Amino acid sequence: MNRAPGLSVRLRLTLSYAGFLMVAGALLLATVWVFLLRDFSVVSSRPGEFVPLRSVILRAYAPATAAVLAFLLVFGLLGGWILAGHMLDPLTRITYATRMAANGSLSHRIRLPGREDEFRELADAFDTMLARLEAHVAEQRRFAANASHELRTPLAISKALLDVARTDPDQDVGEVIDRLHVVNARAIGLTEALLLLSRADQRSFTREPVDLSLLAEEATETLLPLAEKHGVTIETCGDITPTAGSQALLLQLTMNLVHNAIIHNLPEQGTVRVSTGVRPETVVLTVENTGERISPQLASTLTEPFQRGTERVHTDHAGVGLGLAIVRTITRAHDGTLTLTPRSDGGLRVTVELPAMAPHTDR
Repeated sequence: MNRAPGLSVRLRLTLSYAGFLMVAGALLLATVWVFLLRDFSVVSSRPGEFVPLRSVILRAYAPATAAVLAFLLVFGLLGGWILAGHMLDPLTRITYATRMAANGSLSHRIRLPGREDEFRELADAFDTMLARLEAHVAEQRRFAANASHELRTPLAISKALLDVARTDPDQDVGEVIDRLHVVNARAIGLTEALLLLSRADQRSFTREPVDLSLLAEEATETLLPLAEKHGVTIETCGDITPTAGSQALLLQLTMNLVHNAIIHNLPEQGTVRVSTGVRPETVVLTVENTGERISPQLASTLTEPFQRGTERVHTDHAGVGLGLAIVRTITRAHDGTLTLTPRSDGGLRVTVELPAMAPHTDR
């Protein structure tokens, strides 16, 4: 924004301090004149001769008054300039940090010393914002790099298959087509997951009443054939859990959690438990599964994009590594919290806590 040049804040504060000091000094001198010197009328300078005392005092008082006011003006300007500079020094540091951030340096921090006041509160809030922004930018860069790698892989495989089919006349065309179909389906799944992640992060959805318990039932029924194929038993329980949000996104969240719990489970006789519950101000969806032991350090990274547990698996149902990243984004878009806790006997417990919807009352 183009603005016309004006006086600096420091200069305006200096003039304000000096002007206030001048007014206070003038009022003080006027008070002395009105209450102490005005009532004297005459004085005798010679026997039989009288001179008005007021005029004598005025001639002596006026130069002193002018000298005092001049001193107050100089003192006010000098002192006001120093005080204004001292008071505005934190603002100068905040402005410098803002310019550094605008130029792309998000690692710079103000770290304003001293006791708590308005300037330090502003500086601390700005440092917190810079830290979150730096973490977000770093996360986006990692995400872009991982997404590019993941998208490049199926494209490279497709190109290799086509090159083989073109150069080898004895190659089975049906086999090439089948493999291309699998690779293409994987690329489509990854693209759709990226679009869903973007949509959820932008919060571009209409909020409506949603019951998490019904979504849990729908997800488990849909994924029951997959669970049977992997020898996993699904157990469901819970109460009615009313919340507000996008039914499609919350169903996707539930599907992702149940799908992950089935895939990352024991080789046989695994178990997945899906439960819902109500707390004083929130509703809770919990999905836990048996499986390999997971360290807390590994569990804290599972919501990062393209993380697939202890290793990068490539089965038919392994997904694209965005399942829990999508869950985290959908949860955040619904003002909820996501908690991943390793189970002591192996496996993972994932808890999604969302704001409860206030019950409607009829009048």
